[in-house]
Amino acid sequence: MTTIGALLGLALAIVLIIKKLSPVYSLMFGALVGALVGGLSLVETITVMTDGVKDVTPAVVRILAAGVLSGVLIKSGAAITISNAIIRLMGERFTLAALAVTTLVLCGVGVFIDVAVITVAPIALATGQRLKIPVPVLLMAMIGGGKCGNIISPNPNTIIAAENLHAPLSMVMAANLIPALIGLLFTVFVVLRFMPQRKAAFTPIELETTTEQQNLPSLLTSLVAPIVTIGLLALRPLLDIAIDPLIALPAGGIAGMLAMGQWRKLLPAVEFGLGKMAGVAVLLIGTGTIAGVIKNSGLKDCILSMLEHIHLGGVTIAPTAGALMSAATASTTAGATVASASFAETILAVGVPALWGAAMINAGATTLDHLPHGSFFHATGGACELSFKQRLRLVPYETAVGLVLTLASVATYLLIG
Repeated sequence: MTTIGALLGLALAIVLIIKKLSPVYSLMFGALVGALVGGLSLVETITVMTDGVKDVTPAVVRILAAGVLSGVLIKSGAAITISNAIIRLMGERFTLAALAVTTLVLCGVGVFIDVAVITVAPIALATGQRLKIPVPVLLMAMIGGGKCGNIISPNPNTIIAAENLHAPLSMVMAANLIPALIGLLFTVFVVLRFMPQRKAAFTPIELETTTEQQNLPSLLTSLVAPIVTIGLLALRPLLDIAIDPLIALPAGGIAGMLAMGQWRKLLPAVEFGLGKMAGVAVLLIGTGTIAGVIKNSGLKDCILSMLEHIHLGGVTIAPTAGALMSAATASTTAGATVASASFAETILAVGVPALWGAAMINAGATTLDHLPHGSFFHATGGACELSFKQRLRLVPYETAVGLVLTLASVATYLLIG
C-alpha cells in the first residue's frame, strides 16, 4: 500500500486522540482509513490490521505478567520506601538530584513512569514547600529521571522492543545503562542551569497520608522484588539459563510480597497491577493495528530514503523510528511498539544487531512521548497541580532530555556495540 495512506491514517489517529476519542479506537480507525486510502481492499485491510495485532500479542502477555511486579511495588508501599530512602540519603542540599535519582530507580525496577512521578510527587511537593523550589522544577527533575529509568526497565516499552526484535530483555535493559546515567546528569544540569530557580510563593497543598503510607515495609524487604526479578532475567546472559520475563516478573513480585510479610495483600496487589497493565495491553492492540498498516506500506522506504538523502547511516533508523512514532502516539510504549513492529526487519537488514536495535528504539521513544495528545502529559501535570500552560512550558526541557538519551544510546552502540 502507498505511503500516503499510512501517513493519512497516522495523522487521522493523532487528530482523533487530540479530540479526546479513545486512543485505542483512534488508532484502529486511523489504521482502517489509512489502509483503504492506501489502496488495500476491505478484506486485505482487516488482514493487515489483525496481523499487526498478532505481532504484538507475545509482548502483551508479558506486559500483563509485569502487572504482578508493578502492583506489588506500589500496593505494598515498597515504592514509597525506596523513594524515601534515596531522598533521605542524598539530603535536602541535593533535593533535585535526589528526585531525579528516585524516579530513575522506581522506573528502573518496573514502575510505570507516570505512576513513579505520582508516587514521588507528594514527597517532592512537601520538600519544595519547605525549600521554596518552584513546582515545575520539581516535576522536571522527576520526569527527567523517569525517562532515564524507563530505558533500563522491565516496563512495557522495553519488553515490546526486545520481543519484536527477538533480543534478551535483560541485555536490552543493560545496553542503555550508560545513556541513562548520561541522561540523569543532563537532567540535573538542565533543572539547575536553565530552569528558573527564584523563590516561589506556594499555596498550601494537601498531601495525602494514608494508613498504607504510615506502615511502610523496610528498605531491605522492599528491594527483594526488583532484585529477584533482575537476577532471574540476568541468568540468561550470565549463565545461559533462559528465564522468560513471563516467569521472572511475577516471580519477583511474589518473592517481594513474601519477604515483606504481606502475602495476604498479594491478590489485591495483583488485581491493582493487572488494572494498570490492562489499559496498556488494550492500547497495544490498537497500536498493533496501525503498526500492521505501516509495516505493509512504503513508509519505511521513505524514511530510509530521507536518511540517505541527509547522509545518515542505517544506524539512525532505530532511534529515528522510535522518536517519530513516539511523537505520533505521545506514548513511550505505543511508540516503541509501532517502531519495533514496523521497522524490525529493516533495522536487522542494515546490519544493526537485534539487541542494539531494540535499545535504540527504546531510547528514541522517550524523545517526544510527552506531547499534549498523550496521557503522560496530563497525568504528571495533574500530580503536581500544574495548569495546562505551566505543564506545556516543560515540553522543550523534556524533549532535550529525550534527545540526549537517544544520542547517548547511538553513541554507546557506535563505541562498544
